[in-house]
Amino acid sequence: MMGTISMEMNVADIVTAVPWSADVFRKHRIDYCCGGKVSLLEAALEKGIQPDVVFEEITTVKKTQDNRGNTHPSSFGNKTLIAYIQENYHQNLRQELPSLAPYITRVSRVHGENHPHLRRLQDLFKELRIELLDHTEDEDRIVFPLMIEFLDKPTDRLKEKLKPHVFELEEEHENAGKLLRELREITNDFTPPEGACGTYRLVYARLEKLEKETFDHVHLENNILFERVRAEL
Repeated sequence: MMGTISMEMNVADIVTAVPWSADVFRKHRIDYCCGGKVSLLEAALEKGIQPDVVFEEITTVKKTQDNRGNTHPSSFGNKTLIAYIQENYHQNLRQELPSLAPYITRVSRVHGENHPHLRRLQDLFKELRIELLDHTEDEDRIVFPLMIEFLDKPTDRLKEKLKPHVFELEEEHENAGKLLRELREITNDFTPPEGACGTYRLVYARLEKLEKETFDHVHLENNILFERVRAEL
């Protein structure tokens, strides 16, 4: 069973305790990864939502999760969690970002004159693609092996070597979050305009899926893995 949750708990802590509450926060457009260090009460009021409505939805999700048991990756050990992030998020990004790019280019070229926001969308996606691919490459080659070594046997040498990496990665997460928020805003919550062609709809659907997976990915890193590292720093 999970511990008690309250409206005064930070959003990120609630998602750590009740992982499937991420779906509730996502529905209400409440940031639970980079901006998750605020209370549920504060986050809901900032969005103009009644906090008790959000809290009731999370309580319902919690009951379901308590009944099914905690099999979420947040419960994994350090090496298993890192492997999970690499296999389920990093590999997917390396496949999806290059695959989606031609569709975004096509939609922008064909419909950009009548829908100017598509040109901004193309620029945002290009920036996001570079950011995420460089970021995951850095994690896989340098930072994750260093984290595994440090968490296995913390030393002062490894601590000083790892500290700046954690700070830099969190800044990159924040930038990716900003790009995704703007993508959601300019696409009207990824809602295609009436009469949009199949490719137009495909782009919006895949961008929305990319947003969901990136937020879950960042939450696992910022609020689970990096917190374990900070506890030893």
